[in-house]
Amino acid sequence: MMSATKPMTDRYPNPELADLPTDIRDKILGVQEKAGFVPNVFLTLARRPEEFRAFFAYHDAVMERAESRLTKGEREMIVTATSALNSCLYCVVAHGAVLRIREKSNIVSDQIATNHRKADITPRQRAMLDFAMKVAGPDSSAVGDDDFALLHAHGFDDEDIWDISAITAFFGLSNRLANTTGMLPNVEFYTMGRGF
Repeated sequence: MMSATKPMTDRYPNPELADLPTDIRDKILGVQEKAGFVPNVFLTLARRPEEFRAFFAYHDAVMERAESRLTKGEREMIVTATSALNSCLYCVVAHGAVLRIREKSNIVSDQIATNHRKADITPRQRAMLDFAMKVAGPDSSAVGDDDFALLHAHGFDDEDIWDISAITAFFGLSNRLANTTGMLPNVEFYTMGRGF
């Protein structure tokens, strides 16, 4: 079984916690205290402190935006579907775990990671994920007024559409970094949120 503190890849070994700038070390220790473990993404990205700070600042801006009308569960649906499209094992498993907790469901994250069009979600959420897949995929340049009209018909406004796009785009970046570095999910993620 894999150790939660073992470097996840030989390509880019994790830095030593003691060698990190104080603000980054404090953030990582805070996450460890709250979650009970350090998600591998924190240690992997800590090798470049300026990028770490920028990454987590934007992550928090799109995922924790108080004004967003998207639920926390819907935001995790977008992350899980985007990550599945990009074959990002780390993000599918990690955010799938968070999605299970947010939606209090053992199955919705597995369904969305496999095929969101068959998932047990609302038509509104399906339209949201269809749009996210267009933004995440190779035809993002084809996003147009018809896409906005369809989302408006499901009750999304232009700010909601920005949120969907920003989350999708950010996790496209995250997925590619995770895939390139060979980042693997912590073993803890596989069992999180399975008690519903």
